[in-house]
Amino acid sequence: MPTSAIRTRGARVTDLARLALAWAASTAALIITGALLPGFSATSWWAYAAVAAVAGIVGLVLRPALVEISARVGWLAVLLTALIGQALIMYVAIRLVPGIESTAWTALAATWVSAVVGTLISWATTAGTDDGLITSLAGRARRQETVTDPEVDGVLFVQLDGVPFPVLQWAVQSGAVPHIRRWLTSGDYQFREWTPQLPCTTPASQLGILHGTVDGIPAFRWYDRELKRVLVANRPADARVIEERHSTGQGLLCDDGVSISNLFTGDAPRSLLTMSRVEVRRGSTQTRRAFAWFFASPNGFMRSFTRTVAEILKERWQARRQVKRDLNPRVHRDWTFALLRAVTNALLRDLNTALVAEELRRGTKVIYVDYVDYDEIAHHAGMFRPESLAALDGLDRTLGSLAQLAGSAPRRYRLVVLSDHGQSQGTPFADRYGQALGDLCAELMNEQVQNVDASVEGLGRADSIAGDIAAGGMTGKLAGRADKVLTKAQQTSAPGDAEDPVVVLGSGNLGLVYVRGDRRLTLRALESQWPALIPGLAGHPGVGFVAGIDDDGQSWAIGSGGRLNLTSGAVEGIDPLAGFGSHAARVLARAMMHPEAPDLYVNSAVDPVTDDVSAFEGLVGSHGGLGGWQDRAMLIGPADLMAGLPERIEGAGELHRVLVGMLESCGQRATTAFHN
Repeated sequence: MPTSAIRTRGARVTDLARLALAWAASTAALIITGALLPGFSATSWWAYAAVAAVAGIVGLVLRPALVEISARVGWLAVLLTALIGQALIMYVAIRLVPGIESTAWTALAATWVSAVVGTLISWATTAGTDDGLITSLAGRARRQETVTDPEVDGVLFVQLDGVPFPVLQWAVQSGAVPHIRRWLTSGDYQFREWTPQLPCTTPASQLGILHGTVDGIPAFRWYDRELKRVLVANRPADARVIEERHSTGQGLLCDDGVSISNLFTGDAPRSLLTMSRVEVRRGSTQTRRAFAWFFASPNGFMRSFTRTVAEILKERWQARRQVKRDLNPRVHRDWTFALLRAVTNALLRDLNTALVAEELRRGTKVIYVDYVDYDEIAHHAGMFRPESLAALDGLDRTLGSLAQLAGSAPRRYRLVVLSDHGQSQGTPFADRYGQALGDLCAELMNEQVQNVDASVEGLGRADSIAGDIAAGGMTGKLAGRADKVLTKAQQTSAPGDAEDPVVVLGSGNLGLVYVRGDRRLTLRALESQWPALIPGLAGHPGVGFVAGIDDDGQSWAIGSGGRLNLTSGAVEGIDPLAGFGSHAARVLARAMMHPEAPDLYVNSAVDPVTDDVSAFEGLVGSHGGLGGWQDRAMLIGPADLMAGLPERIEGAGELHRVLVGMLESCGQRATTAFHN
């Protein structure tokens, strides 16, 4: 397949073969259903075959109307369509075909039984691949819309959240990601590493990639001196505040783009499941319509349902296996994570793919979608654990599916794959040293400290789904209540007690220490008020360095054996950043320049043998600071678009300029006045 230029193709013989196979599978499912279900029978197997054929024809007529009505009424109607829509289609088909005995209730039961059997047949005949999903979405994609400028290439940016360059490189070499491997070995695509800034987090990287700046994002969450409260980047209200502060209207997606499942919009005219827009436009008809098309297919709902249940059971078994094998590092994996994993790796993956398929059908010029599968699992299991690598293989299959769907689009699409940061791993700080960072600071300062270290990243992803499907009436109240519960869970981790003068936050293995107030305290001020704080932190075996500013505004990194002036480069004693890479001083100096930076940054130590770090959250895989592979991200793109790239891409702002250059090479950005 020429992956550098995916062109529109007409109906192929394989489409007819898939149609025949689907008819045969539906017939077999109905025959088995008749044997299993009392009250549902036929005079001959030809009657079952006729029902399967007629149900397909009736579905072509009724399903579009059911989808459109349910999408406009609300999410509850979408669920009802999924539950009884196919039963209605089946019942109409049964009434039209002689030789079938059934009632309305047995038709409903038969629909579910045949869906289960059909799902099993589909899984067996496709060896567990996503061919069934692609067949369902491709049927919709072939009813493509026309575009006024088909000569302009579209670009599909796919973010594989948290995938480190070395991990994907190893996967390619081992053959674990066959689609990516074929693209690279063919020479049509090239594979590059890029270096995220500090902090190595999705909020900073996505703001940089989509809006061209990483300013004002000191971590995943931080104390905002202007608002006098903690901002959490994956809470909808806070994401909106962050984007409003940094948007110029000329983001990556401003020229007929769409943002799908991201934190920020990139100034896209339309956004779906995007955190910064959830509170502005709750209840996306387009989101419900896209998912309703998938759910209303004969096996669509059953596919997602069975995959979600399987993901929960698989997670519980894999968590138990880690304990029985005494694998380290590891963290406790509870039922909450099992449910969140099921959402991100089953429901959200299918929903994202359905939404992208719809945008490809429309010919949207530029699409940016975030798949969080690997990142979510690696946080709790580790970078190279079997479940994490299985998620990576699943993402590779998704990329193959998207490339296949792009072949039916009204314009040629170029596929660009990237990660927003990498991942590091190790035993959490509190588990390894028996004390959380906030407790350590409280002890050294002899102060009441508000410690914020609960992991809420997965909750935010679930929150975006709850928010984007909410609508007026009963549906909105139900979804809104779910969103409220998720928001409350995040807010309990945010400091709200004004009596606590110090706020300590964990963002991966990067800690932030804030003294409440409207100004940033210098090293001298901190040492004067709490003389044991800085030496106590710098000398702790789990801390690699602390960083702050002096009275002259110069930034310093301080370790147990020396300090580094980040402004001048002068070293006193042992350079505390020596073990963090040649770029460490540059990215830390840039982070320290931002007024939103904390009074003290605290970065965990890195093991010189294993590259292990110690997260200040309860995570075995983490990102946020320096150490390990968290600042080693990847970029894959068509060879012609990758030609002439800078030798080193450092910072998401620089990557933004690279991606804008790709859009310009494809003939886009003509209607914008973008300036570097």
